[in-house]
Amino acid sequence: MIKARIARETDFQDIAQVYIETWRDSYAGTLPDRVLIDMKKEKLVVSFSQTLQHHSEVLVVAEDIKEGIVGMGSAGRNRDRRSKYLGEVYTLYVHPSHQNKGIGKMLLAHLFCELTKLNINSSIIWVLSGNPSRFFYEVMGGKMTGVRDETLWGTALKEICYGWINLSKTIGNQTWQLHQRRDD
Repeated sequence: MIKARIARETDFQDIAQVYIETWRDSYAGTLPDRVLIDMKKEKLVVSFSQTLQHHSEVLVVAEDIKEGIVGMGSAGRNRDRRSKYLGEVYTLYVHPSHQNKGIGKMLLAHLFCELTKLNINSSIIWVLSGNPSRFFYEVMGGKMTGVRDETLWGTALKEICYGWINLSKTIGNQTWQLHQRRDD
């Protein structure tokens, strides 16, 4: 059984591992090899800890009772204060061995619920155009709202923005997905 919940400090090592392995799987050939090789668990753990201490974003995990943390996501206020979308999903990663099992859907729904508790009822996510999972956001009802060119680690990359104007409507009656999923 897999359940989504708010992350705890004791999860940070496992969250960092999921983050690194997902980046290496998703962005090989898109980002420079040195970026993927140089990712350090310790730096990520410090970053997650600072986030939790400052209450600057919501951090959730998907936990398999047998295997531990298999996915993570974070969200908060949109970094672009001029946007009509008040919220932003900053990260959403599911370990490669657990993808295509509904875990991303469960995490995204959980993040949307947490945002609505903060009176944030719209959200975006920026996704690298080369990310093979980007179409997931369209399946989840996200509408393409923009494209931008970024230079990250000396590499020119295109990012696509997906938006949801009404998170409550998006979540709908799917609350069963927010808490647990049997992996039959």
